[in-house]
Formats: sequence, C-alpha cells, structure tokens
Amino acid sequence: MSTVKSKVTLVFDRALPNVLGKSMRGVLVEYPPGGSSPAHTHPDSAFIYATVLEGAVRSKVNDGPEKVYHAGESFAEVPGDHHGVSANGSDTQPARLLAVFVVNTDEKNLVTNDK
Repeated sequence: MSTVKSKVTLVFDRALPNVLGKSMRGVLVEYPPGGSSPAHTHPDSAFIYATVLEGAVRSKVNDGPEKVYHAGESFAEVPGDHHGVSANGSDTQPARLLAVFVVNTDEKNLVTNDK
C-alpha cells in the first residue's frame, strides 16, 4: 500500500530585524485526502506555530496524545520536539496548514525525516 505524500511550499522567508541571526519562515503544507508526512524533527533552533487553514490535521508530538486539529485551530512545536504523526484527518477531503518557523537564519534544512 503506497502512502499519499503531502506537498510542502515555502511561502515566505524574512530575517527578523530585531532578533539578530533569526528568521521567520512560512511553510504551506497541503495534504490530499488520506495524505501524510513522514515522522520527523525540525532544527534545534526552530520554534514552530502551525494553524490549520482547511480541513482537519492529525498530529502527534513527542509522547503526547494524537490530536485532530480543525480549520482555525493551532498548535506549537518547541525546539527538540519529535513530530511522530502529521496527516490529513480525512480520507475524502483535502487539508492545509501554515507552519510559521522562527529559526536560525543560516538553517537550510527545515525538516529531517526519521530513518
């Protein structure tokens, strides 16, 4: 059985003028029906605030419970968090979320998938 992948698009990247060495990056994640992203981590410098724009997104961070976030709801990930589940909560409707990263400006890779 093949897994339907998410589409990830960098939508903005802006250095913070008042926080030397930090940038804010916005990443749009689009999940087709039944779509998901592999389990992953983010850079140690990254704080992430994600808002569901459309549909429902299943998420599990670290040892916390798996939760479903609906359009208009948000969640955060702090440096060092492991995102074990990141998936569309529906097999019939698309879902989209905007993840806003505050991260070291020189960071090139925003996601490291589990091996």
